[in-house]
Amino acid sequence: MKTPLFFWQALSLMNRLMLPRMSKKTNLAGLKKWEQAIVGWRMWVTYRLLDTQNAANKTP
Repeated sequence: MKTPLFFWQALSLMNRLMLPRMSKKTNLAGLKKWEQAIVGWRMWVTYRLLDTQNAANKTP
């Protein structure tokens, strides 16, 4: 069962609103473990959203 696109869009929106941004940090290796976890979570959600969007666009 595929996860619907609106689920990933909503999750991405919640991430943007609730989680801190780490883009101002120049050295990602110097992040604390919890900050690395946030960066990883945001990347994972973003990749799943993009994969779902690409799959939706390929379906006729």
